[in-house]
Amino acid sequence: MKVLVSAASRHGSTAEIATALAASMRHHGAQVDVDAPEHVDDVGAYDVVVLGSAVYRSRWLRSAREFAERYASELRERDVYLFSSGPVASGGRPVNTSYDACAVAERVGACEHRTFPGKLDPAVLGTGERMVVRMVGAPSGDFRDWDAIGAWGARIVARTAARAHDLDGVGSAPARRGVRR
Repeated sequence: MKVLVSAASRHGSTAEIATALAASMRHHGAQVDVDAPEHVDDVGAYDVVVLGSAVYRSRWLRSAREFAERYASELRERDVYLFSSGPVASGGRPVNTSYDACAVAERVGACEHRTFPGKLDPAVLGTGERMVVRMVGAPSGDFRDWDAIGAWGARIVARTAARAHDLDGVGSAPARRGVRR
């Protein structure tokens, strides 16, 4: 199974989540490429696409939204998983709900969307970002749950392999959605 993991990241935290997902998926037998959305030229070679974005002011970053728009028809023909990443408030609840993720999921026919807590380092934030962080009361720190991220990557590989086995009867290669064999 060939997988693309692509994540839009402003300060690097979401890109690190993408790298961890890819490592988990490789550990479970998938061939995985990791690339930023703006650097992807084609999705045709992939059986599975995982698209993620950092969330700022309840929105995905532009490069992730544009990726989904650019490849929408091709993405509907394969398994697509989405993830969002952002800071957390007290009690571990996400600060931002990504309204874009819902629209993207519908547009590309995503199998699932997950939200992962992110990392908040005030030293890398701009003035406007620091003001928003203060307004919503988001604490500084790294709240990423590496075990949950790795488990999700493993589950994506297992689901895709099981579905391929069910559709093909042999399990040799993932069957793409919308493609008859």
